[in-house]
Amino acid sequence: MTSRERVQTVIDGGKPDRVPIYGWVRANLDGPISEAFGSCDAFEDHYEFDLAHLFGGPSPYRESALAEARQRGPIEPRDALDLPMSDPDDSEAYADIAAGIAHHQTQRGRFVYVQTPGIFECLNGVFGIEDHLTYLGLYPDDLAEVYARQAKWNRAFAMNCLDLGVDMVHVSDDWGGQTSLLFSPRTWWKLIYPAHNVTCEAVKARGANISLHTDGNNMAAVDGIIKLGYDVVHPWQESAGMSLQLHHDRYRSHFAVMGGLDVQTTIGFGKLDQLRAEIERVLSLGADGGLIFCTSHFVQDHCTIEELTFAFDLAYEFSRRQTG
Repeated sequence: MTSRERVQTVIDGGKPDRVPIYGWVRANLDGPISEAFGSCDAFEDHYEFDLAHLFGGPSPYRESALAEARQRGPIEPRDALDLPMSDPDDSEAYADIAAGIAHHQTQRGRFVYVQTPGIFECLNGVFGIEDHLTYLGLYPDDLAEVYARQAKWNRAFAMNCLDLGVDMVHVSDDWGGQTSLLFSPRTWWKLIYPAHNVTCEAVKARGANISLHTDGNNMAAVDGIIKLGYDVVHPWQESAGMSLQLHHDRYRSHFAVMGGLDVQTTIGFGKLDQLRAEIERVLSLGADGGLIFCTSHFVQDHCTIEELTFAFDLAYEFSRRQTG
């Protein structure tokens, strides 16, 4: 199988020739990786990563407009409706995504997915998370309008990314704390679900893949994630009570998990025996499908290059050893 075939097989519910391998390593470890390998690109080539996470495109709101609005006080939902949004069809803003597709998909055959805005996480940048959580209780009807406006913008962004040729639209929207959602399930269904459905329906109507990034414990929203039609969920965070075994037993037929290497508890702590055991456990669980091996988030800067290479040497070798 090629990398794209391997990942798509997992998404489609089949058994790949081996578990696809990837990791979020660039954000905090570019320096040590570049010193050891020459560049992060070289690191990804060395370990034959099967996926690439692309960033780029326009931002929904201009920072100058947000700064001007904040000079008048906290931005409330009715204020946000008056904020100008950028043009999601500005083709020049997608240059980095197009370059990423050429580098990873065209030249290296990787499965490429592109980060796109969610709803709650995106608008935390407008309101601030504490005020945003307060507004969920105080101004739900106004927020529904703000969310609907954001959802329309997100849909246009996603459609443009699909037109460029990405393999999957990746929606980033953190909802979870360490033990539960940050808000009630009722609020999630009333406000978050319909806004996500705008992009999900549009992507699925084109026969394309769509994935969700949401940190923390999101068990209370899993039925909604299934109803929305998400194909992949990242990270399914075990350190927040999201058992990979539970996904394997109950939810694997509905969506794949991208994750398994937890940055909160597993990698970056110098406990190599534990790290080895966890990688082998996770890869064994995903050997017959349902798993795209990845870090639960960006590997933190307290992880040494020695431990990082130990982890990916093991993942590379163990995944291929499983295939015989």
